[in-house]
Amino acid sequence: MQALTKDEIARYSRQLILDGFGLEAQLKLKASKVLFIGAGGLGCPAMLYLASAGVGHIAVIDFDKVEVSNLHRQILYTPADIGRYKAEVAVEKLRLLNPLSVFEAIVDKLTIDNAKNIFAGFDLILDGSDNFTTRYLVNDICVSLGKTWVSASLFKFEGQLAVFNYKGSRIYRDLYPEAPDKNTVPNCSEIGVLGVLPGIMGTMMANEAIKIITGTGEVLSDKLLVYDALTADHKIFTFAKKERKDLDLPKKNTVVEVDIVEIEKPNHPYFLIDVREEWEFEDYNKGGVNIPLSTIPDKLDSLENVNNIICCCSYGGKSKIAAKLIKDKYPEKIVYSVKDGIEVN
Repeated sequence: MQALTKDEIARYSRQLILDGFGLEAQLKLKASKVLFIGAGGLGCPAMLYLASAGVGHIAVIDFDKVEVSNLHRQILYTPADIGRYKAEVAVEKLRLLNPLSVFEAIVDKLTIDNAKNIFAGFDLILDGSDNFTTRYLVNDICVSLGKTWVSASLFKFEGQLAVFNYKGSRIYRDLYPEAPDKNTVPNCSEIGVLGVLPGIMGTMMANEAIKIITGTGEVLSDKLLVYDALTADHKIFTFAKKERKDLDLPKKNTVVEVDIVEIEKPNHPYFLIDVREEWEFEDYNKGGVNIPLSTIPDKLDSLENVNNIICCCSYGGKSKIAAKLIKDKYPEKIVYSVKDGIEVN
């Protein structure tokens, strides 16, 4: 392993003197090669912090160009960059930030044909893409190559974060066995996103990457972190490992999404669970029982004798997690999640 130069020692001095980090961790950062999928709202802050921390080689793959609507959250870009390829602009800015590291722009779309060759040259993959097709592709290639990857995603005011395939830990398909129909899940261009939220989640991605590379702290593997920007609340959930032999069979643990009209029907035959916080339920609800998401793991036994369960929340994200937790506990039960939630527009 290469030694640190005089300039590197000066630049990273505050990390070097940090108890529990020090020279060994900094050298691991210098020797590491990290690939980012996407130079958007999540990738920008994550790359900035990993470049600042001293990761030796950072590459980013993205085929999009900078648009004016990107500027409120994709903090590497300015109005002067509009119309240019994001990957190229990002690398230019990162080189200015830290000339001691190596940066690489890959202006291309990640596909099943090129992913394996691209991933093979990197130690760690960070995915900030905005679609399920790419997430499943990243998962499957990382599993085939034995590589760890960090995933973050956004939905309106909510962010999710997890680390997959870390030293044999659970993978993305354990959490979400099947991809939803691409026409049923809107992205931020369709539903919007609070500009600061990608910054929060992107910084968390960088933190997980540093822990993985250096071997410090507790990595967020086998867990899902959910952050609510409106309440500054975050919760961490564990999820079950799925038997690999079942991957090609109908998925017992699949959660089905239904439209809100199902719970608005008079005398509907479902057991409705609202997984929002108590104050949200009291302010506005569609009936049913209120079991906040954070308490679902402790309430699973009480659901033993009920079926045809529908979970709901404000925007549909938390209810899917709750439904998955119930389905993991009771694979034979019929469990639904209200698509897009019950929030009044």
